[in-house]
Amino acid sequence: MNREFEIIVAAEQKGQRLDRFLSFQKELELSRSQVHKLIEDRLVIVNHQPSKPSYKVKLDDRIKIIIPPPRELTVRPENIPLDIVYEDDELIVVNKPKGMVVHPAPGNYSGTLVNALLYHCKHLASLGAPLRPGIVHRLDKDTSGLLVAAKTDLAYRSLVRQFKDRTVEKTYVALVHGVIKNNEGVIEARMGRHPVHRKKMTVIGSRGSREAITHYKVLRRFKGYTLVEVKIKTGRTHQIRVHMSYIGHPVVGDQTYGMKKEEWPARGQLLHAKKLGFIHPRTGQKIELETDLPEEIKRLVQKIT
Repeated sequence: MNREFEIIVAAEQKGQRLDRFLSFQKELELSRSQVHKLIEDRLVIVNHQPSKPSYKVKLDDRIKIIIPPPRELTVRPENIPLDIVYEDDELIVVNKPKGMVVHPAPGNYSGTLVNALLYHCKHLASLGAPLRPGIVHRLDKDTSGLLVAAKTDLAYRSLVRQFKDRTVEKTYVALVHGVIKNNEGVIEARMGRHPVHRKKMTVIGSRGSREAITHYKVLRRFKGYTLVEVKIKTGRTHQIRVHMSYIGHPVVGDQTYGMKKEEWPARGQLLHAKKLGFIHPRTGQKIELETDLPEEIKRLVQKIT
């Protein structure tokens, strides 16, 4: 059965893009990509007419949103080993290995984290289905580290809200090119889709960009390299990789935003999601988890020390 909502735009909300406006409506519990899909399917009606994502909402606009029920899962469970860091009846946190895709997508329907989770958990939250059941955030294929997935719809809604409200604590460690002089710093540079290479993101000041804030702290300096701890206030696609490249210190092994030639070849970027902190959806307790650096980063650090 469809869920239907009706929202009337207030004075302080006017002027926002429709997709952004709806993604911030807590009762909808929708990501911006989910809003886009509803708009594409003509399930978002503004003043009795289908609209576009870029439409700027006006005072007293009457917006109707129709959310279809989750479709039946089509992802096949697969017996793939998991490095489980935490698990209970509501959620599971895993240490995702480098090279593993988080969820199926066209042309890549097996071998993903979701395939492995479905085999281990037997069920995940229905929200996010059919290809992303229980997935509330992602890591790039070649980024390793901590990722939380929801087993229940209650956990899914709570975690999505925490990510949207930017209360989830995410700490990464990266090995980057060059010696960073400052002990710490903040990168505030808006990001958007690259105007030519559409699969890439870039720092851009156009109207289509979004706020992106990255905090970094130097952990160790080496000859030609720096090991940094990175915390992101916003979760833009490829944010750390783009921002570190923007300040002249690309992540080692990053074949998209990094160096064309590497002194020490790596299988993709040396970026690891080391710490994760959030509020448990049911108990309300703070969950703080940490994992060790992967062997690939440790070995390279030993070589350059």
